[in-house]
Amino acid sequence: MFTRTARMFGFTLALFTATAGLTALSVSAQPDKKEEKKDSKKVKSKIKITVPQDDAKLKIEDKDTKPTGVTREFETPDLEAGKLYEYTFSVTWQPNNYTTLTRTKSIEFKGGDDIVADLTKVDPKAPDKAVIRWVPTPDDIVEEMLKLGKVGKDDVVYEPGPGDGRMLIAAVKKGAKKGVGIELDPKKAEEAKDAVKKAKLDKEITIIEGDALKDRDYSEATVVLLYMGNEFNNLLRPVLEKQLKPGSRIISHRFVLGDWAPDKTIKVTGADGEEYVLHVWTVKEKSKK
Repeated sequence: MFTRTARMFGFTLALFTATAGLTALSVSAQPDKKEEKKDSKKVKSKIKITVPQDDAKLKIEDKDTKPTGVTREFETPDLEAGKLYEYTFSVTWQPNNYTTLTRTKSIEFKGGDDIVADLTKVDPKAPDKAVIRWVPTPDDIVEEMLKLGKVGKDDVVYEPGPGDGRMLIAAVKKGAKKGVGIELDPKKAEEAKDAVKKAKLDKEITIIEGDALKDRDYSEATVVLLYMGNEFNNLLRPVLEKQLKPGSRIISHRFVLGDWAPDKTIKVTGADGEEYVLHVWTVKEKSKK
């Protein structure tokens, strides 16, 4: 059984120094004399980290480093040879101007061994976190989405990232019996709650402040409304595939669900003269995993 003790070290790179915390894992609180002698030897470990894009922000043990390209190399300070350590790496980047993703990876290694961390790939054990900049869908386009998904009196409508709540309010006014929004931004959550109350629909619509990707139960939903970005949709997709019942519909403004082909895609011209693309998926038994 390993015991963890926190220790502070400095990391150096050619042009700068970044300070990071280091967690050490000790095999035994009282190693024998031979191990004691072995552990007293000081060595360094080389670190090679690959990040998703040049300007990604990298943290090591929650300490900032400076962006220096897609591949970044560090060298640890003196470590005890053969002793087990753990580093946690966290990278944040913007694949577009409305999405911010954060990916975390922890690696255990022995003092003196090289460390290679590929943060360009998702770690199933530590799913990405996504923050989406809210952009409203025009009211007339919301109406088109509800038509496309055939939202009616028996539907329970969920929306991750409801912003000001306009989609949920429109869905309930269209006849849906219940609406649930999950909003990460506390200010937007309050704004949505105020809008729901103003519409006198606070008995039908619930706004939850929290992460729409983290430990959320969508199994009650018969309709899910989306305008969140391809990256977010890809993170949400396995949750929806697992939890939604056959016959449930997913309706998305613009963005898709990876390689899951929509059942129908339409283009509509809005009151503003702009063209909008809308997609709908119907969950089938074979789609559930």
